[in-house]
Amino acid sequence: MKKFAAEFRSFIMRGNVLDLAVGVIIGGAFQKIVSSLVSDIAFPAISLVTGSVSFTEWHLGPVMVGNFIQATVDFVIIAFFIFLVIRLANRLRKDEPVAPAHPTQTELLIEIRDVLKKSEK
Repeated sequence: MKKFAAEFRSFIMRGNVLDLAVGVIIGGAFQKIVSSLVSDIAFPAISLVTGSVSFTEWHLGPVMVGNFIQATVDFVIIAFFIFLVIRLANRLRKDEPVAPAHPTQTELLIEIRDVLKKSEK
């Protein structure tokens, strides 16, 4: 049982598991912000143009297309704001110094060959 607990602790303490947990928590908080933006700001502005408060009331005969339109508009708005956040994060990331590239396997073999040639002389 101790080995199982140690293995579980090792799994939980991995960086990617902790990063995922933080991402889920921040994603939940961000979802609330975007939902408020969509329902409290975007749709009231759209309703000024369309004349109706919500798309859910729209239908074509017996087919209720309003829910589909509402979900599609929600998705586009949410996707746009996620795009903006990712774009900002990528810009901030560019300012970080880039780590130097490691030598390739071929470069290492050439270096070893040159050292061996020097030691033979």
